[in-house]
Amino acid sequence: MTKRGIVVRSGQGPASSFTPGRAIILTLLRGVTDDSIMLFEETIPVGTRSTYHLHHDSDEVAYVLSGEITFHIDDEVTTGGSGTCAFMPRGVPHAWKSTGAEAGRVLFLYTPGKAGGFIEEQQTTGRKLSSMTERERVAICERHGWKLLGPSPL
Repeated sequence: MTKRGIVVRSGQGPASSFTPGRAIILTLLRGVTDDSIMLFEETIPVGTRSTYHLHHDSDEVAYVLSGEITFHIDDEVTTGGSGTCAFMPRGVPHAWKSTGAEAGRVLFLYTPGKAGGFIEEQQTTGRKLSSMTERERVAICERHGWKLLGPSPL
């Protein structure tokens, strides 16, 4: 890949939604950044939570744009509003939950971008984990360096 700068204007990234009120805007895809990073913005309705998981090969950063998000990282639980930044190192179990009075908006970044391929693939196929067979869940996790550890502890 020839190194070049990239600018993605507001609203230019592909957007998708699995459930009412929840939306993901893919901003910087792995292929565009030579797998250096993957970046997306997610609108997360109150009460929505992630699975409890870890990434083998990528660090994850979450920056809260609005709302309130509770993060469970390793054994620590922290809640923060707009401007809160959470770092989830590779290999460390984590989960999050939208806990404010209004939907949260969070900017997520994976570096390197391998773990972000999980989100990209889900958005491309339109399939949530809950609609996949156990074999399909294992395969998508293996492809993108994820390990599902169970339901959210939040």
